[in-house]
Amino acid sequence: MDNSSEAKKELVTHVIANALRTDGPFQLSSGGTSSWYLDGRQVTYSGTGGRLVAACIGELLDPAVTAVGGLTMGADPVAIATALLADPPLRAFSIRKEAKAHGAGGRIVGPLQPDDRVAVVDDTTTTGSSFVESIEVLHEAGISVVQALVVVDRSSGAAGKRCAQLGVPFSAVIYPADLGIIE
Repeated sequence: MDNSSEAKKELVTHVIANALRTDGPFQLSSGGTSSWYLDGRQVTYSGTGGRLVAACIGELLDPAVTAVGGLTMGADPVAIATALLADPPLRAFSIRKEAKAHGAGGRIVGPLQPDDRVAVVDDTTTTGSSFVESIEVLHEAGISVVQALVVVDRSSGAAGKRCAQLGVPFSAVIYPADLGIIE
């Protein structure tokens, strides 16, 4: 493990016990198939997992960040847990898949301010597409994106490259090797 904090060790154990399946093949949202699957919501929607995720994301969080969020749904529990447990607390936001025609409309939901410096987060990434979409939506709204953070990166470097092309540094808490997965 690159970052061997106690929180990361506990998170890896929690992920393996609660969210990792190796009885594939599995169809991925990216369109590809894999012999293993990680159901991030089995971790991020649990109290124990949420606390561990927030602790690990907090260890990687740039001190300039004032808000965390990303594309709904994968980012939502990561952002909320991180915002609640950060010291000082941060603002959380969500980016809808498409703008709503009613209410205030738009794609960005939550108390995001024009001068916020944000970290885009997600539970897992295979291609980095959710990060790219989130960063583009935020840039269009004039919001500064400081970094992109994911709980589990299964992209083999693709997500980091795509974020770098948009000028946003990328970090992950867990890689497949941390879970005992050799691809």
